[in-house]
Amino acid sequence: MWQELGIALCLMLVLEGILPFLYPRQWRGAVLQAARLPDRRLRLMGLASMLLGTALLYLLH
Repeated sequence: MWQELGIALCLMLVLEGILPFLYPRQWRGAVLQAARLPDRRLRLMGLASMLLGTALLYLLH
């Protein structure tokens, strides 16, 4: 189990690094826009992301 969790973390880091590596200016602008969003909207986006990821894991597994 711990090995799979480590693999998942490593894949997440690779995926998170793709956009800043390929498009640093656009990525920075997107982060600045996200920083201006209200907390409630950020929380809803985080919840939607978690639910979507959970649903996709369930469907793929």
